[in-house]
Amino acid sequence: MLYEMTGTVKLVQDLVTFPSGFTKRTFVLNPEGEKFPKDVAMSFTKERCSILDSVKPGERVKVTFGINGREWNGKYFVDLDAFKLEKMDESGSTEIEPDFPADVGVPVVDQSDDMPF
Repeated sequence: MLYEMTGTVKLVQDLVTFPSGFTKRTFVLNPEGEKFPKDVAMSFTKERCSILDSVKPGERVKVTFGINGREWNGKYFVDLDAFKLEKMDESGSTEIEPDFPADVGVPVVDQSDDMPF
């Protein structure tokens, strides 16, 4: 399932490349509309890392992301994997990023599952 969050970019970290060749770039978003907003870290991976090249702290954006959870050695981890980022201007309209087709690598989500969780 994909989710959306709008907020202000607080931090954009440098690109991290792992020995396997996998790349990841994390940014921190301060969400809008929360009574007690908390900073939320999200990451772009692989070819999507370049999306953050044009993003600066203080900019208002809308992010489309998925939730990825996993277990490792009895510990559980959750990642927020960003797929799309749209810059928001003063009127609330968006400038769509990135320069490559938006559907590249976006997971297909089966919405027919009616499980309650």
